[in-house]
Amino acid sequence: MHPFVRANGGVQVIAHRGASALRPEHTIAAYLKAIEDGADFIEPDLVMTRDGVLVARHECELSRSTDVASHAEFAGRRTCKSIDGERLEGWFCEDFSFEELRRLRAREPLPELRGRAHDGMHVIPAFDEIVALLERKSKDLRRTVGIIPELKNSTHHRSIGLDLERALETATQHHALLRRVPFGIQSFEVSNLSALRDTLCASHRNIFLVQLIGEADAQPFDRRVAGDTRHDYAGMTTARGLAVIARYAHAVAVQRRSIVPLDAVSGSLAGATALVADAHAAGLAVQAWTVRPENHFLAPALRCGTKPATRCESGMREEIHALVSAGVDGIFVDDPALGRQAVDGLSR
Repeated sequence: MHPFVRANGGVQVIAHRGASALRPEHTIAAYLKAIEDGADFIEPDLVMTRDGVLVARHECELSRSTDVASHAEFAGRRTCKSIDGERLEGWFCEDFSFEELRRLRAREPLPELRGRAHDGMHVIPAFDEIVALLERKSKDLRRTVGIIPELKNSTHHRSIGLDLERALETATQHHALLRRVPFGIQSFEVSNLSALRDTLCASHRNIFLVQLIGEADAQPFDRRVAGDTRHDYAGMTTARGLAVIARYAHAVAVQRRSIVPLDAVSGSLAGATALVADAHAAGLAVQAWTVRPENHFLAPALRCGTKPATRCESGMREEIHALVSAGVDGIFVDDPALGRQAVDGLSR
């Protein structure tokens, strides 16, 4: 296993989009809260502006997580696009310069569960700003915090002349921190990770690669574009598929229910699958996504009452305990403080 995957020892708490249960996702406020709450890693999803700036958004389309629809000056930018085979309508990051993007303000994407108390307060951050925050807070707190960005829709970006991987390599050259701290790079695609294995990973021992695993019957989009219809994500999680992944990546990140499924009758957590053991046998670390504190996302038997938006700390702890018992190496969480408490509580 790559030594930096579990650089802080034990199961790693990965702040999914920052402390996204408590602040709007992918904002400096969300990453700051995550670092202060004890996350081992912060996770920015990276897309790119028209002028080649890496910024943190979960998807290229902006209306879900920003106030772009309320900006009259950008009404004409609304359009339809096909991204990774999905037809989408809205405003897209790659159609905005970074300066234009800074006029927008972040909004809570799940207001029915998390409210809108923080809407309109935060700008969209550049990756450079996130790295600067990480460096400053790591010094203040005197502890190492890693970073584990996901490269979003690499094939789509490449088709319009934007190169996420090249930009990430440039950022690594520019920021000494990225050559020192635990630095994971995630993707649902394959070819970009394979290329990064021969470039960034060959030069920097702190960098590791994470193959994200999507829905069982789906395929990595770069493979679809290449005409490879033989391999889907289900096949990638077999013992044979994991052995192939181990040739270019150091870890897999999988949906938590593929590790600890639900009992369809009782709504409780069932026994663990063989996925973690198979991945470890192939030399891969395993990260599970994503554990959230609201009832809506928890196993029915673990919920606190019946309201979807109710915050259920006991249920989130039980979900985390089950994943730790199954042997995972890291867990993506929306509430890093609660994740930290749950993981640390098991080691006492």
